[in-house]
Amino acid sequence: MFDVICYRQLIKLHPCRYPSHARMWMAPIRSGLVDQKMSDYEGAMQDWRSFIDETKSFYGVDMSVLTNPFTEEQKKYYLQVWCYIALEQPSSRSDIGTCMVVKEIDCLTATINDIRNVHASISSSITEENMRFCGFGGWFDVHFRGSNKNPAQHEIELTTAPSEDYGTHWGQQVFLLHPPLRVQRGDDLILQFSMSRSKDNHRLMEVDLSCEMRQSGKSLPAFQKKFYIDLVMCGCLSVNLTNGDLPNQSIS
Repeated sequence: MFDVICYRQLIKLHPCRYPSHARMWMAPIRSGLVDQKMSDYEGAMQDWRSFIDETKSFYGVDMSVLTNPFTEEQKKYYLQVWCYIALEQPSSRSDIGTCMVVKEIDCLTATINDIRNVHASISSSITEENMRFCGFGGWFDVHFRGSNKNPAQHEIELTTAPSEDYGTHWGQQVFLLHPPLRVQRGDDLILQFSMSRSKDNHRLMEVDLSCEMRQSGKSLPAFQKKFYIDLVMCGCLSVNLTNGDLPNQSIS
């Protein structure tokens, strides 16, 4: 969680914080995972229908009253919860459009309130011809620049972007569309992105996406999707170098 690098009370005179800057990225993708998730959802619903038939036949108990809440639960679990995946490229070319910066963060000055809610108006253009648009992939990168008063001698970037040769254990986060859409090169996607913390647990996130598509200059009706980030797998490192003190490292 990014919260760990927002503890301002650890900062003394002329701090140097690493990483010093961070960015959140997204891009439209294609992925066979969208079919697998739908198949898993349909399999779960078939199992439920079999369960209802068996309990009614063998025990005389009708469980169909629970079908609606069970359906909503399975739909959320299989179709709305983000997925961890390695979007390798260029062999698979999972990305099918230009990348978008969702949020830029100055780790030295950012507060928890600055990241409690993330809102962005962003856009992407499809770069592949006649492609299935299966959702969005997300990742982050961080930079080690130091500060104006204590700049790093050599700036270093750590990126978790899709890469066939330089992938990291973080992989990428995927938000899948059900059903996928067919897009063409040159189509534009105009997104309204909103991410907020769950009221039940501040470590869980809820993402609302509104996407308008423009094909051949014509605007198609926007679609809205809601996703849930139920597991925070992004680690972050905070190092505060002060007046001769030993580095204080925190990892979550």
